[in-house]
Amino acid sequence: MPRLCDRAFEILAAEVKRLCGSDPLQKVRQDIVLKRLERFRSVEGPPLTLAEMRQAVEDIFPEFSEKVLKRAAKANGVAVVQRQLGCVGVTALGLVGLTGAVWLLNLPYPMIRWPVARVAPIVLLPSFIRMDRDYRQTVSLVAQADQLVNQATSAQDIELGNEKVTQAQEHLDGLPVWFLGYYPRTYCTFASCTWRFTFDEFQTARSEVGRMEARVFQEKNSQDLLQTATATVETAKQTYRTSQEPSAKTAALVAWQSGMDKLNEIPAETLAGRMAQTKLAAYSRDYEQVAGSVAGSTRSNTLIGAAREFALTAAQEGQNPPHNADTWRRIAALWEQAIDRLEQVPVEDAGYTEAQRLLANYTKNLGIVESKVSAEEDSARALESAEAKTQELLAQNLEGVAPNQIASELQGITNDLGRVQSGTTSHQKAQEMLRSAEEKLKQLNR
Repeated sequence: MPRLCDRAFEILAAEVKRLCGSDPLQKVRQDIVLKRLERFRSVEGPPLTLAEMRQAVEDIFPEFSEKVLKRAAKANGVAVVQRQLGCVGVTALGLVGLTGAVWLLNLPYPMIRWPVARVAPIVLLPSFIRMDRDYRQTVSLVAQADQLVNQATSAQDIELGNEKVTQAQEHLDGLPVWFLGYYPRTYCTFASCTWRFTFDEFQTARSEVGRMEARVFQEKNSQDLLQTATATVETAKQTYRTSQEPSAKTAALVAWQSGMDKLNEIPAETLAGRMAQTKLAAYSRDYEQVAGSVAGSTRSNTLIGAAREFALTAAQEGQNPPHNADTWRRIAALWEQAIDRLEQVPVEDAGYTEAQRLLANYTKNLGIVESKVSAEEDSARALESAEAKTQELLAQNLEGVAPNQIASELQGITNDLGRVQSGTTSHQKAQEMLRSAEEKLKQLNR
C-alpha cells in the first residue's frame, strides 16, 4: 500500500503550483517538492502522517498552508481505510460465495448430492450433521410421544404427547427419503454415528407417528366429549338440588340421564373413556338414589292423593246430618278406602310422615262415623220397639184395662223412646212420641 494516496498527492501538488505561480525562478522549488511527494506516492509502507507531510514541504515552502496539509492528511487516511475495507469486502464476498456454494451443494436434491457424496463427501458435512440430529431427535421424540400418548394418565400427558408427536414429525420430515441406506463413513468415523437410514426403519417411524397423531386426535375429541358430558351432569345435579318445582326437577333428571348417555359414548380404549367410566359409576349411583327417591315420592303422592279424594267424598257425603245407618255405613266405607291407601305408603318414602298424619285423622273420622252407625241402629231399634208397644196398647180396649197396667205400658214406651239418641234420624219422631206418652201418663196420674 503506497504511503501517499493519489488524492492526497493531488491536493499537495495543487498547493505547490499555486505558491510557485508562473515565475520561472520558482520552478526549481516546485520540482524538488513534487519529486519528494512522488517518492512517497510510489513507496509501500504506513500512510504518511500530517507531521511527515509538513516536514516534506516546509523547508522549501515555509508558507505552505496548514489547512491544505490537514486536507491532504485526511484524504490519505480515508484512502487507507477504503483500501482496508475493500480487502475485508473481498474476503467477506469470498466467504459468502463459499457459503453459498456449500449451501447449494447441500440442497436436498439427488442430482446434486449424489455426485458430491461420491467425489467430496466432506462438503456434505452440514447435511450429515443435520441428518444425524434429525435421526437422534426422531428416535427420542417417538419414544417420548409413545409413552405420553399410549400410556397417558392425564389430559396433560396427551397435550405434551401431541407436542412430542409434532416435533418428531418435523425431524422425520428432515430425513431425506431418497438418501435412505446411505452411510456417510467419513463423517461417522469421527462423529460416532449410531444410525442407519433404512427404508423399513423410516416406514416404521412414519407409521408410528401417524398412529399417534390419530390417537391424539381421538383423545382430544374424547376429552371434549368428557368435559361436555361432565358439565351437563354437574349442572343437572345442581339444578335438581336448588329447584323447588317438580317440573324443573324432572327436567334436571332428564338432563342428568342425557349427560350419562354421552359418557357412555366415549370410546373405552381412550384415557377419557376410562375416566368417563369412573365418573359414570358415581353419577349412576347418585342418579339411582335420586330417581328412587323421586319414584317413592311419586308413589307416595299418588297414594296420598287418592286417599284425599276418598276423604273428600266421605266428608261431602257426611254433610247435613242426620243420616240413616246405610248412609253412614257408605261414608265409613269411603273412610276405610282412604285409610287403606295411606297404609300402602312405605316407610322409606318421603311422604310417609304426611301419610301417617292423615292416617291418624282419617282413623278418628272413621271411628266417629262408626259410632254414628251404631247410634242410628240402636235408635232405630228403640223407636221400632216403642212403636210396636204403642200399637199393642192402642189395639187394646183401654176401658177394661186397669190404669196401673196402662201406666206401666206407657212407661215401657217412654223408656224405649228415651234410648233414641239425639242427632239420629229417629230422634225427632221419638221426641214427638215421648211428649205424647208423657202427657198420657200425667193424665193417668191425676
